[in-house]
Amino acid sequence: MRSKAAVQLATTDKPSGCGNEIPADQKLKDKLADLLAADWNFTNSKTNNGTHSIHPYPAKFIPQIPRHLIQRIRPLKGSFVFDPFCGCGTTLLEAQAAGYPSIGVDLNPIASMIARVKTRPPSHPISPLAAQLAKSATQRKAPIPPIPRVDHWFKKDVQQALANLVDVIGGVVDDATREALQIALSSIIVRVSNQDGDTRYAAIRKSSSSDSVYDLFKLAAADIDRGHLEEHGGLFRSDRPEARIITKDILLAKPSEIGNRVGLVITSPPYPNAYEYWLYHKYRMYWLGMDPLAVRKAEIGARPHYFKKKHQTEADFERQMASVFRLLCATMLPEALTCFIVGRSIIHGRVVDNVALLERAALPHGFRRCIVMERVIPSTRKAFNPAHGTINTESIVVFGR
Repeated sequence: MRSKAAVQLATTDKPSGCGNEIPADQKLKDKLADLLAADWNFTNSKTNNGTHSIHPYPAKFIPQIPRHLIQRIRPLKGSFVFDPFCGCGTTLLEAQAAGYPSIGVDLNPIASMIARVKTRPPSHPISPLAAQLAKSATQRKAPIPPIPRVDHWFKKDVQQALANLVDVIGGVVDDATREALQIALSSIIVRVSNQDGDTRYAAIRKSSSSDSVYDLFKLAAADIDRGHLEEHGGLFRSDRPEARIITKDILLAKPSEIGNRVGLVITSPPYPNAYEYWLYHKYRMYWLGMDPLAVRKAEIGARPHYFKKKHQTEADFERQMASVFRLLCATMLPEALTCFIVGRSIIHGRVVDNVALLERAALPHGFRRCIVMERVIPSTRKAFNPAHGTINTESIVVFGR
């Protein structure tokens, strides 16, 4: 079954702001027709493999979406693919595979680190070093960091093993190698905790022990090596296009940090009250010395923003997205297209149409909606917000200027 889609080319009225009307030339029409002809449900496709699967990241979009957008839109050679909400780097990795340099911005330091490890692998396998470090860690007794409710979520011997590994990994000098080892450790933290799962905050009895921490860490490092060897030509390639990742609130990003050669934008913004990405990685951030509460405070769309006394509304999200479109206007090439993957939101029991909201945010900055394609969300996708379990579709919205 093909995904539902609608076409809307721009009118001849010149919009305000820095953009012009969408050029209704044959080249653009052909690209849009090609997009509309595709089946965006990817029903029988394997969605996670290779480097894409080295670390849990609930609610990430599947790699087939950016892969097919890049293949069909074919941005100008030498231009950058930009993801202003890059998460764990799915778009950036697919841009590398297609031969394009890329830029990603994300507020979440765990997400940024995963993206760097995916797109900037070490020059050598990390699993032999992980085995050496695990052995060394068993001989240490590093201090347990001051983590809230650490005794509730982690057994004593598990705490000590995690602290020991954090300590020995911190001594690795090479940045790419150290971050790959940190991501290997981060990937197992929920598994060895008392937490039921990545999207369920309930303490349960598990068989985790210090031995399982060390064993799983070594297996995770081997998985990272295997992923890089399988993905896009292997671990030791030196000709990978650049992927630059900026850890920052996108609302504070400046055009000078992005440049002016963006040839294609592919992103999935954290829309209102849908997912709390900081919660997915809360204890991972604590163990790696990061501040999850700072992420929560600035995270766009996070549930707490919509349920406090003076709560945000969809109008706040519209203003935030308008700021993003302002940045895109200043950094994109004139012929470049912008692709947003977005679903509906439920706020206080009311369904919010985020596609219409994006259109309103885009208009003052010279962007017009070209097409919308609706796809079915896999039933396996989970979120901390159970209200969104009833929303089973999302839209791919393509904007041009």
